[in-house]
Amino acid sequence: MRAMVLEKPGMPLVERELPDPHPGKGEIRLRVLACGVCRTDLHVVDGELTHPKLPLIPGHEIVGLVDELGPGVEGIRIGARVGVPWLGHTCGVCVYCRSGRENLCDAPLFTGYTRDGGYATHAIADACYAFSLPDIGSDGELAPLLCAGLIGWRSLVKAGEGGTLGIYGFGVAAHIILQVALWQGRKVYAFTRPGDVDAQKFALSLGASWAGASDEMPPEPIDAAIIYAPVGALVPLALKAVRKGGRVVCAGIHMSDIPSFPYSILWEEREVLSVANLTRRDARDFLEVAPKAGVETTVTLYPLARANEALDDLRAGRLQGAAVLVP
Repeated sequence: MRAMVLEKPGMPLVERELPDPHPGKGEIRLRVLACGVCRTDLHVVDGELTHPKLPLIPGHEIVGLVDELGPGVEGIRIGARVGVPWLGHTCGVCVYCRSGRENLCDAPLFTGYTRDGGYATHAIADACYAFSLPDIGSDGELAPLLCAGLIGWRSLVKAGEGGTLGIYGFGVAAHIILQVALWQGRKVYAFTRPGDVDAQKFALSLGASWAGASDEMPPEPIDAAIIYAPVGALVPLALKAVRKGGRVVCAGIHMSDIPSFPYSILWEEREVLSVANLTRRDARDFLEVAPKAGVETTVTLYPLARANEALDDLRAGRLQGAAVLVP
C-alpha cells in the first residue's frame, strides 16, 4: 500500500510504499476513499501532542470501504462504507469505560496518533469503532464529520441548551456545528481572528447572526461559548461575553496556556469546561442528526501525495472549510 508517513515530529511527511496490512482479531481493513486533514493532525505532526507511535500514518477522519474482515468480526460486511474517527479503541474494563465515559478510557488507542490512520490507500480499524455513514454527500464531504463533526457535536451538547451561542475560531468544526445549532433554533455569533474578513463572511453566509473579531463583544450577552481555536487567551474573552450562569467550552485537544484573569468574570456561576475525545454514542447520535439538520461541508480535495501541502494550508489558515485527502 501507499502511505504518507510521519517519521519524526516537526518534519514533513514522507511518501512510502508499505506491505499491505491485514486485520487481526476484531479488526477490519478499509480501502480508504477519503481522509480529512484535521487540526489535531497538525498537533501530532508538529510535535505539540507528544509520544506518537513512530513511524506513524496520520489521519483520523477516514471514509473507506471494508475489503477484509479479521477473525470474530460480526455485523459488518465486505463492501460496506464506514467511517473511522479519532477514538480507535478502548479497554472496556476501566472505571470510565464501565460508567459510559469511554472517551476518558485509561488505556485508549487513537487513530492517526497511537495507531496508524488514514493518510494511506488502506487502513486497519477496530470494528467496534467503525460507523455506518449517512447518505448525505460524497466521500470527501463526509470525512470532516468524523472528527470536526463529532467533537463539534460533543462540545455543542456540553454547551447546554441556551438559545444564543458564540463560536470562537471559525474553522471546520465551527462551520458544521453552526448548521446544527441553527437547525436547533439557536442564534449563533461567530468570532474569528482579528482582520479575518473572509472567515467572517463565510460564517455570515452560513447563517450566523453576527460575525466579528475574537476581541470584540457580541451584540448581546450569550448563553454559551465554544472555543475551537487552540488559543488559551480566548477563555477570558469568552467569559466576558457569556451571561450569568453561562458556559465556556474548550473543544480542542491542545490549547496554549490560559492567562490569569480576574475572578469577577468567572463569578455568578459561569463555567469553564473541556471536551475530551468522543464516545460511540456521540458518533451514533451525530451521524443521525447530521442528515436531519441538512449539514453540508465545504471541502478542498488534495491527492494523497500532497498531504504536506494540505497541512501547510491548514496551518497558514488558507482554507475555508476542510482539507481532505483522496487516495
